[in-house]
Amino acid sequence: MGKRTLSNGDANWDDSTLQSIRYKRGQLQLLDQRKLPLETLYVDVPNSTAGWHAIKDMMVRGAPAIAIAACLSLAVELHNLESEIGSAEDTFAYIHNRLKYLMSSRPTAVNLSEAAKKLDKVAEKAADSSSSADMVIEAYIHAAEDMLADDVMANKALGAYGTKLILENAKNCRSRKGLRILTHCNTGSLATAAYGTALGVIRALHSQGQLETAYCTETRPYNQGSRLTAFEFVHDKVPAVLIADSAAASLQLSGRIDAVIVGADRIASNGDTANKIGTYSLALSAFHHSIPFYVAAPLTSIDMSLSSGKNIVIEERPSQELTHSNGGQGPQIAASGISVWNPAFDITPAKLITAIITDKGVITKNQGSDTFDIQCFRNKLDMSEKSTNSSDLQAVDSVDTGVLDDKTDFDVSKGTQPFRILDEKSLVEYIVVHPNLARILGGDSGDWKVREVGDGNLNFVYIVLGPNGSLVIKQSVPYVRCVGESWPLSEDRAYYEALVLKEHGRICPDHVPEIYHFNRSMGTIAMRYLEPPHIILRKGLIAGIRYPYLAEHMSDYMSRTLYYTSLIALSTDKHKPAVAQFCGNVELCRLTEQVIFTEPYMVAANNRWTTPHLDEDVKSVREDVELKLEIADLKSKFCERTQALIHGDLHSGSIMATITSTQVIDPEFGFYGPIGFDVGAFVGNLIIAYYSQSGHATYDNDRQEYSLWILSIIEKTWTLFERKFISLWTTNWENSGDAYPSGVYKSAVELELAQKRYMKEIFQDSIGFAAAKIIRRIVGIAHVEDFESIENPDRRARCERQALNFAKTLMKGRHSISSIHQLIEVVQGGLQGFSVC
Repeated sequence: MGKRTLSNGDANWDDSTLQSIRYKRGQLQLLDQRKLPLETLYVDVPNSTAGWHAIKDMMVRGAPAIAIAACLSLAVELHNLESEIGSAEDTFAYIHNRLKYLMSSRPTAVNLSEAAKKLDKVAEKAADSSSSADMVIEAYIHAAEDMLADDVMANKALGAYGTKLILENAKNCRSRKGLRILTHCNTGSLATAAYGTALGVIRALHSQGQLETAYCTETRPYNQGSRLTAFEFVHDKVPAVLIADSAAASLQLSGRIDAVIVGADRIASNGDTANKIGTYSLALSAFHHSIPFYVAAPLTSIDMSLSSGKNIVIEERPSQELTHSNGGQGPQIAASGISVWNPAFDITPAKLITAIITDKGVITKNQGSDTFDIQCFRNKLDMSEKSTNSSDLQAVDSVDTGVLDDKTDFDVSKGTQPFRILDEKSLVEYIVVHPNLARILGGDSGDWKVREVGDGNLNFVYIVLGPNGSLVIKQSVPYVRCVGESWPLSEDRAYYEALVLKEHGRICPDHVPEIYHFNRSMGTIAMRYLEPPHIILRKGLIAGIRYPYLAEHMSDYMSRTLYYTSLIALSTDKHKPAVAQFCGNVELCRLTEQVIFTEPYMVAANNRWTTPHLDEDVKSVREDVELKLEIADLKSKFCERTQALIHGDLHSGSIMATITSTQVIDPEFGFYGPIGFDVGAFVGNLIIAYYSQSGHATYDNDRQEYSLWILSIIEKTWTLFERKFISLWTTNWENSGDAYPSGVYKSAVELELAQKRYMKEIFQDSIGFAAAKIIRRIVGIAHVEDFESIENPDRRARCERQALNFAKTLMKGRHSISSIHQLIEVVQGGLQGFSVC
């Protein structure tokens, strides 16, 4: 058979970070956690037998990590097979038996059994639909790799939910310096694919400056707390204190703990939780001292087949772990002949648990109940996901006519209400006559505070704060605001913005703010106010803020919105009417054509640059024939390609972010256009941020480390975007749209070839559009704060020249750049001699 080709790249292999699992297709290494913290040793796991022993012997531990390690060990074994197992049915039988064998390595961990069952179904389905053994193996490997990536995303989502919950519930008990959190065992990067569950919440609190101290128990007899959790805290520079297991109750009595958070190996349908031995004691003590006790675990840790914790099988460990030091690895410390009871886990009743934090949300108990109605939570989640994941382009009649929710609060047809520009006073009057907006704010109109915060380029933007809530109202005026009435625009662009917000919000609700109201005649949109600490991403990049979720969130937003509105997902009878609807946004499309693809390459009154410093550079742009041919090609793609419903202006000023949240705003330029235009806009603005860093450097902070972080975000964003887009394509293959129908591309090999070809074109389009975005921000009408905030013109011009030269080289040479790694090398090569300008 021979080894299969590598298609997913280095999925989870980073030598610079703390990882329990290192994986790339065909190779798996596990961190031998028995040797921590004194030795860091990665061990090759070439097959499922080695995977079984790694789990049984505690080389790898933690329910999520165990499941992923087991599944990937079989993926590596299948990838490296030198001879055929047999038919597709024989291959499925082999996979089924090996998964059953792997499940026996740790019976208590529900994640392992659930993962094995899921992959077993994947392999069975592949065997039923194909006669090819290769297709069965490819389906298994692809699903196992998705499981690895999904665990990382789940942990980060869990961390965000947990942080919000704990901060809300701990307002009255927080010390001046932050929260004091107690945790047990190890639930961090060493127990998962990355980041962690309970420890991930603590990491998120620390990253937001909300953590005073993390306390970790030693967690006898295997000392996962002292060996592993303490190791992670020290590695990540989290302020932490190690305590003996028996000191936990006294610590809680002392008033120095605001919350306890632990992980879970298995959760019953009523909320009873199996976790590392000693968890029950912590919960009892927290309950007695009225301290919130949280369980943090992915939804996959919940076993709905179990009515209560009484049905959970508890693994008993060897007696040597108690009778000998170092978890059984050291010399004997107990008297010979003593009997030993050494359960690995205990059961914490739901009554003692305040809330269960999952990657899908927080599960709480109904008032007066001692147990959790997890089935109800799952039912609501299923209904929400069915609505969100539908690939059909839903009707947008409610947006066409006005408000999204309350149809008694708007004029139902365009033109029935005369347009007028609102100011702070008239905006209050406007809200008063729209009850659904007034209800959000609460109180009387005299209690509302209004502030105009628009950047002055196109629209008026107002923040409105009330006693009970807040919102943002945006109004489109019939001209380019920064120029005046001499450059007219249709205020109807708000209509298209509302359409994009609604459709993108339906597809990706986590990263698009909710709309409360739309009035077509007035050009007004009311939406969720993104409260502090949300700031415009561009400002955060100038300030040197690191956003750990940025690549994850933006790749999620782009992959979902661009896939689900493309012909890969849609039939032409749905896609073409949607394309036609957005053809009406012609004015803003023509504005884009003018300021990005035309004026920077000619003498135009709107152009401006740092003069006289860049006079010759600008002249060289206008005289570069090859460059002008390339921009013509890109303009043609922009005008003619209707691949997907794009945001149309996805720069770093159209994104608001915190450490844990990323929200995409202002899609008024939206239309059905080339996918690469959105991806390129985001990447191009990150490259601008990169080249501007030396202009913001000081002798105390040369910004070199931060610049490298920006490059890592660029690389990670494309890598994740490509993986997620292909994953959506592959997962929905049987119900695919008209571009690549499953009846034509019948094998996994054919589909993979089509995907590679498609993504190659998207990549080269993206870097071309990125170059165009960079050039227009240096020599066109609208510049960016990244460069403009560099006060010294000599310094600013040097940064702009570096970016401009890079963009010219990139645009002309984009067809020779075949990977994101190569692009990053070109970016770095364009900054030779990086130093304070």
